[in-house]
Amino acid sequence: MKKTLFYVFAGLLVGAVAGWMVKHHSTSSGPQLVSFADAVSMAAPSVVNIYTTKVTLEPQQLQSNDPLLNFFFNQQIQRYRQKRELSLGSGVIVHQQGFILTNNHVIQDAEEILVLLYDGREALARVIGTDEETDLAVLKVDLPELQPIQIGDLTQLRVGDPVLAIGNPYGFGQTVTAGIVSAMGRYGLNLNTYENFIQTDAAINVGSSGGALVNGMGQLVGINAAIYSQSGGSQGIGLAIPMDIASKVLTDIIRHGEVIRGWLGLEVAQLTPNLAKQLGLDQTNGVVITNTYRQGPADQAGLLQGDIIISIDHKMINNGQEGMLEVANLEPGKKIIVEVIRSNQTKTIPLTVGIRPSSNS
Repeated sequence: MKKTLFYVFAGLLVGAVAGWMVKHHSTSSGPQLVSFADAVSMAAPSVVNIYTTKVTLEPQQLQSNDPLLNFFFNQQIQRYRQKRELSLGSGVIVHQQGFILTNNHVIQDAEEILVLLYDGREALARVIGTDEETDLAVLKVDLPELQPIQIGDLTQLRVGDPVLAIGNPYGFGQTVTAGIVSAMGRYGLNLNTYENFIQTDAAINVGSSGGALVNGMGQLVGINAAIYSQSGGSQGIGLAIPMDIASKVLTDIIRHGEVIRGWLGLEVAQLTPNLAKQLGLDQTNGVVITNTYRQGPADQAGLLQGDIIISIDHKMINNGQEGMLEVANLEPGKKIIVEVIRSNQTKTIPLTVGIRPSSNS
């Protein structure tokens, strides 16, 4: 009886293991390799190649036809000829109505923008709006049956997660490279006014700018923007603009034609350990107000130079870049609480968020 029970149990165990192997696509020759083909098939039809044309004036030096003028004055008559420059990049279809996200530097000063789709169709695109402060632009093409990409949940993205970069490097055509999320929240690179880059070792090269950084499910988590390189080629440090920033830019440009950002009207500096020690503080999180703009929201609320901001709208502020992003995402007109340290005392100051002036103001 015991032997019978043993064989029954063994049979059930073998059956369970076999079922697991079938479920996980194992074959008689061994388990299959992990593949991102499904993710690529989901995302690739939404990634486009972008070709731009702009005309520049190239100086051309010509000698005067008057020999006396050349002899006495040695002057040259400068003429200009038109030079047509071609450049390339990538973009991502984010809406069925034809809206495409790309980098601003891909289409800046372009006189003509040609978009080539995954299925071979092509169309001229028009610029809906640009945002130099994040290096993003929104284009639109008028074509039917477009496949917008699915947006991923950025809060679920972790360092070490696999990601794919899809773009048009060097004009080769659509190319997929794989890597992982190397780091999150990269800022202080002085590439854009607002920085919070995703760093990846998935190869990003010239022409990949504006393309898609997708997770293992083919969902868009970032717009490929730049590489760190001493040779001009990929060296394993690629940077992508995260979709929380890109989505706000996209929404604001479609709705308002420009990006609407919150503004407090102040300038800050990092609270360093030395400065904290001079002020007699035990903590180093926060930023020091170095200036307030006359009649700006901070000035009207009573914030002073030398105040140390430790939280904005109940969110702790550890550095100036983090604070800029928090404020920029606030809705103008919203009433918030700014928590500061003044004369070694903590104060909560109510403030109404203003609209950040344009960079040209």
